[in-house]
Amino acid sequence: MALSSLFVSLPLPIPRPPSTSKSSRFLPIRASPAAAATASPSFDLRRYWTSLISEVEGELDAAMPIRPPESIHNAMRHAVLPGAGKEGAAKRAPPVLCVAACELLGAPRAAALPTAAALEMLHAASLVHDDLPCFDAAPTRRGRPSTHAAYGTDMAVLAGDALFPLAYTHVISRTPSPDPVSHAVLLRVLAELARTVGSTGMAAGQFLDLAGASALGEAEVMQVLTKKFGEMAECSAACGAMLGGAGPDEEAALRRYGRTIGVLYELVDDMRSASGNGKMRSNASVLRSLGMDRALGIVEELKAQAKTEADRFGDKYGDRVLPLYSFVDYAVERGFELQDAATAKL
Repeated sequence: MALSSLFVSLPLPIPRPPSTSKSSRFLPIRASPAAAATASPSFDLRRYWTSLISEVEGELDAAMPIRPPESIHNAMRHAVLPGAGKEGAAKRAPPVLCVAACELLGAPRAAALPTAAALEMLHAASLVHDDLPCFDAAPTRRGRPSTHAAYGTDMAVLAGDALFPLAYTHVISRTPSPDPVSHAVLLRVLAELARTVGSTGMAAGQFLDLAGASALGEAEVMQVLTKKFGEMAECSAACGAMLGGAGPDEEAALRRYGRTIGVLYELVDDMRSASGNGKMRSNASVLRSLGMDRALGIVEELKAQAKTEADRFGDKYGDRVLPLYSFVDYAVERGFELQDAATAKL
C-alpha cells in the first residue's frame, strides 16, 4: 500500500522550501509581543494545571487497585502512575486539555474528570507499546525504566492491552449520567476514544513512522506528527467539547485547536532535543527533513493557527478562554516546570 493512500486532508502548515536564513536558529522560542498580550497575566496556568493533576491522579489511583493478577496490575500502575522524583512526573496534558475544553463551555469539572483519566490511561497504554523492543526499544520512560524494562515484554504487552478496556469502563462507570452528561454524549465520547487509538488514528501514525514516512517530504513528516501526537490532543479537546455541550461549530473549532496544539508541542520537543534540552520521541523529525529554520517557521504557523481557533471563543466565553491561549504559549516557551508540583501529589 502506498503511504500516500493513508494521508488525509488536514489544516497543516503549507510546505515551503527550506530557508537559508541563520536568524532565530536557537531555542528557546519566544512569543511575539502581540501573542504574549493575548493571554491575561492574571491567569496562572501553572496553578491551574497542577491543581488538575492532583484531581486526575486521584482518579487514576482509585481506578487501578492492586488485585489478582498482581503482576499485570503492578505493571499498569507503573505505566500510569510514575513514582515520585523530579524526572518521574507526568504532565497529564491530555486530561488537562479535556477539562479545560469542558470548563470553557461552562460545564462542571466533574463531567470531564472520568474521561480525562481515561485519556491518560490510553496515552499511557500507547507509550507502553511504543517503548517495546519491536518499536522504539526505549529502556526508560519519564526518568525510570520503561514498563517492558521493569516487568518484561510479556507483562508490558498485557498491561498496555488491559489499559484500553479499563479506560472505556472508567468512562462508563464514573461519568455522571444522564445528568449532566446524557447517554448519547457518553456514547459519542466512547466512540471518539476508540477512533483515536484505532487503525486510522494513532496506530496509523505508528505505522507511517515505521514505514519510513520521515524520509519523505514535509507533508508526510507532518502527517506522522499529526497522527502520532495530534490525534490524542484532538481527542482530548473534542471529548471536553462533547462533555461541555458544545455545538457543531464549537466542537469543530476545539478539534482543530487540539490537533494543532498536539503537533506544536511535539515539534517543539523535537527542536529542544536538537538543542540538547529534551528527548526526541518520534522518528519523524522535521529537523532531519528540513532543518531548524523551516521548523521554526512551522512553529509560528501552528501557534497562529491555534490562537485563531481560541479567538472564536473569546466574545462568548470571556476569561474562560484564557487556558487555551496559555497552553499555546506554554507549548512553545515551556516557561515553567510541572515536576515538583506533580510529584508532590503522587
